[in-house]
Amino acid sequence: MSNPSHPIQLDAQGRLQHFLSTEGLHRQHLTTLLDIAESLSEVAERRVKKLPTLIGKTIVNLFFEPSTRTRTTFELAAKRLSADVLNLSISTSSTSKGETLLDTLRNIEAMQVDMFIVRHEISGSAEFIARHVAPGIAVLNAGDGRHAHPTQAMLDLFTIRRHKPDFTALKIAIVGDILHSRVARSQIHALNILGADEVRVIAPRTLLPNDIDRLGVTVHQRLDSGLRDVDVVIVLRLQKERMRGALLPSEAEYYRCYGLTEARLKVAKPDALVMHPGPINRGVEIDSSVADGLRSVILEQVTNGIAVRMAIMSLILGGARHTQPSSEALV
Repeated sequence: MSNPSHPIQLDAQGRLQHFLSTEGLHRQHLTTLLDIAESLSEVAERRVKKLPTLIGKTIVNLFFEPSTRTRTTFELAAKRLSADVLNLSISTSSTSKGETLLDTLRNIEAMQVDMFIVRHEISGSAEFIARHVAPGIAVLNAGDGRHAHPTQAMLDLFTIRRHKPDFTALKIAIVGDILHSRVARSQIHALNILGADEVRVIAPRTLLPNDIDRLGVTVHQRLDSGLRDVDVVIVLRLQKERMRGALLPSEAEYYRCYGLTEARLKVAKPDALVMHPGPINRGVEIDSSVADGLRSVILEQVTNGIAVRMAIMSLILGGARHTQPSSEALV
């Protein structure tokens, strides 16, 4: 597992100019983003769900890897800020005809765009693009290989904070395919930056990175011990498309040992939150009764993703501060 600091994310004054990873950021960066997201969350309750913050800005969804939900959330967030959005279909773009990635970027840059939102199956792709884009163009990482998915981590933290504001008092367990999860890496970095009391990872040895101990987590290979007295349970999807070799005997065996059920959840705190970044494999990593239960905030995560992505875009492109948008700001 790599451990880059991503200094390219920050400008000379320490402000975000790209958003590539939660790693290497300071507590103030994260709390500012969460505060802005809080102020923007009420936009969804308005009759006119739009702000003029990014009028005249053009944002490009550059997805080399499919994800309808993530792309749609970014698109909706950008449109609620009044930006123009271009969804680039990579399967029909010039890259599939032999044109290099940098050639593709240069052609899109020539259209005077302001931000690339990048999703790619290769780790480090978003940073590569950030290092080669023209000055003044921002890059947001929407997931790169096994490395990072920072906006997902931030919407998860936002969801937690709305229910349990003091991270320093929280024990949080991340359960499942840690090895292949870019979400888990981003969550772990962010939770430690915000001073979480304890971050636990629970998985079979075959689904843990070799250097997991360096990330500041407590490792458990048994679900009952890992869930005991935790405040938040984050369940990860088994990423079968990234697995090579026989890492698990079977999905049924995985569910028997690590699937989150109501019975297994009883050792957590009575008010423990249940989260999942999606998509859910019901009956594999989580039982439907838990996913749809009273402690589940999974659908809240989806809703909160819009406000969080609006916050990141408005901070980088619109110079947002953590202030409440006024009613006069409606379009």
